[in-house]
Amino acid sequence: TVLSDPDARRAIIVTILLTAAVVLISLAMGLGIALLLDRTFRGRAVVRTMMITPFLVVPVAAALLWKHALYNPEYGLFNGLLRKFFGADAPQPDWISTYPLWSVIFAIVWQWTPFMMLILLAGLQSRPLDVIEAARIDGATSWQIFTNLTLPHLRQYIELAGLLGSIYVVQNFDHVFTITSGGLGTANLPYYIYQTFYTAHDYGLASAAGVVVVIGTIIIATFALRTVFSIFREETR
Repeated sequence: TVLSDPDARRAIIVTILLTAAVVLISLAMGLGIALLLDRTFRGRAVVRTMMITPFLVVPVAAALLWKHALYNPEYGLFNGLLRKFFGADAPQPDWISTYPLWSVIFAIVWQWTPFMMLILLAGLQSRPLDVIEAARIDGATSWQIFTNLTLPHLRQYIELAGLLGSIYVVQNFDHVFTITSGGLGTANLPYYIYQTFYTAHDYGLASAAGVVVVIGTIIIATFALRTVFSIFREETR
């Protein structure tokens, strides 16, 4: 019945799109930041701590911050920047109404990029530096070292970060509920379950939808555990 319900099918599609977009963007940004923080510079410890901060914010508080302090069309930061750089005649879009799904995506990305960065930074710091130094002596460029040595070494860490991120983002409820209240085509499976249970009072359908989410999460978690075990096996060799 869940899979034959049009609202549930739309929620499944939104969940897949939301999870894929958040994980891919967070991974790309996390990799870039990890590469920067892997360098030696003054105040690196302070910068690392600051970069981790968004991940420590309560999800509802983070969603409220983006909804009111950034997205608000009257006093939000984004429209304020448009007025500052393009004058009083600059367009003042209602970000949530115009780009509802992307509004949720970027708010979640802001919180999950530090998580991706932490895992990838740990992977970067476990690289065999002697091999990299030998490649530099042999005349390899920075790009060649990155594509032929760094990325292959980070492959399992990227997989692990993506799988763990997927497990949590699939279950995301706070941002959807706080920013859009599930409207404008942003209702994912957790919000669909909430709506079915508390609004429609269809407890059986909500429970069945919960089972669907659990099954999907278990499948992703299985791949995540395999990746973790493969990393441990390589480190113990």
